[in-house]
Amino acid sequence: LIRTFFIEAYVIPTPSMERSLLVGDFLFVSKVNYGARTPMTPIAFPFAHHTMPLIGTKAYWDGIKLPYYRLPGLSDIKKGDVVVFNYPMDADSPLYRPVDKRENYIKRCQGMPGDTLSVVNGQVYVNHKAMPNPPGEQMEYSYTTTGVDINPQIFTDLNVTTYEGHANPAMTQESANVLKGYSNVKSFALVLSQKGVSDSNSPVYPTNPGHPVGLMLNGKQHDFKWSVDNYGPIIIPKKGWTIKLDTITFPLYVRAIKVYENNKVQLVGNDILINGEKTDTYTFKMNYYWMMGDNRHDSDDSRFWGFVPEDHIVGKALFIWMSWDDNASFFSKIRWSRLFRGIH
Repeated sequence: LIRTFFIEAYVIPTPSMERSLLVGDFLFVSKVNYGARTPMTPIAFPFAHHTMPLIGTKAYWDGIKLPYYRLPGLSDIKKGDVVVFNYPMDADSPLYRPVDKRENYIKRCQGMPGDTLSVVNGQVYVNHKAMPNPPGEQMEYSYTTTGVDINPQIFTDLNVTTYEGHANPAMTQESANVLKGYSNVKSFALVLSQKGVSDSNSPVYPTNPGHPVGLMLNGKQHDFKWSVDNYGPIIIPKKGWTIKLDTITFPLYVRAIKVYENNKVQLVGNDILINGEKTDTYTFKMNYYWMMGDNRHDSDDSRFWGFVPEDHIVGKALFIWMSWDDNASFFSKIRWSRLFRGIH
C-alpha cells in the first residue's frame, strides 16, 4: 500500500541524468504529488516490478487488466520536474508489457501538453522561449592542448567524464568555463550535431529505425532533418486537441494514436482508417509529456522515442536518501555530501 499510493524507493542505474543525479543515488519518489495511479495489472508478485528475481520469469499475470485511473494529487507536473515514468517502448516486441509493468525511467520534464518544443544548438525552447538549463546539465566538448597534457586530477576535480562510446568528454558549463581557462588548453568548443541534417549515427524520433513508428503515409518516410541538438519544432499532444493528419503530422502522432490510445490504424491506399472509419483528423484522449535527460549526449529520452503518455507517469523524485559510488575506494564509497539532498 505504501509503495503503490504514497512513496517508493528507486536507484539511479545509468548516467543519463548526470550531473544532477549520479549512478548509485538512491531516491524517494512521491506517488502523492501527481496523484497515485491505481494498479492496472493487479495480480503480481509483491515487491517485484516486472521480472522475478533469480528465475527471470514474469512477475505478473496480464490476464486481468484494469483501466487507467489516477487519484487526485497535490499538483500537476511542471516543466523542470524530475519525473519517474514507465518506459513507453516496452509496449513493443518482444516484451509487450502492460503499462504499469514497463521499465521505470527517470528524466526531466521539458515539455507539457500543448507546448511547442524545439532544440536549437543544444538549447531547449518551449513556446519559442529558452528553457532554464538544469543545474547539472552536461554537454560534450572537444579540446586541443599546446602539447602539455591536462593533469588527470583536474578532470576528477571538475567531474569531467568520457562515457563509453563517446569520443569527447562531458561536463557541466561551470566545469567547461574552468577547463578552457588553463594555459595548456589551445582550443575548446562545444560539440553539437549539425543543424538541418539528419544524424545517421544517432537517428531521432520519428525516423529512428530502432523505434519505428510503423505506418508510413503514401508509403514514404518524411525526412524531418532533426538531430539530438537541433530538433523540432514539435507540438506535444494535449487531451481534447484535434489534429489534421497529413504526411508530416501522421508519422509524429501515429504511435500515440495506435499504441498508447489503443486504436486500430490502417492505411488503404492514401486513406487513413481509424477503427475502420476513414478520417483525416484525430482528437487525443490523453495528455502527453516530453522528457529529457540532463546528460544531453548520453540519454535515451523523448528525442529518440517520442512522447510519454499521462498513464505512464509514476511519480515525482523528491530527495536522495543514500548515494553509493562503486568506483570509489572502500572508505569513500558513500557520497556523504549527497545524503538527504533535495532534487531540483
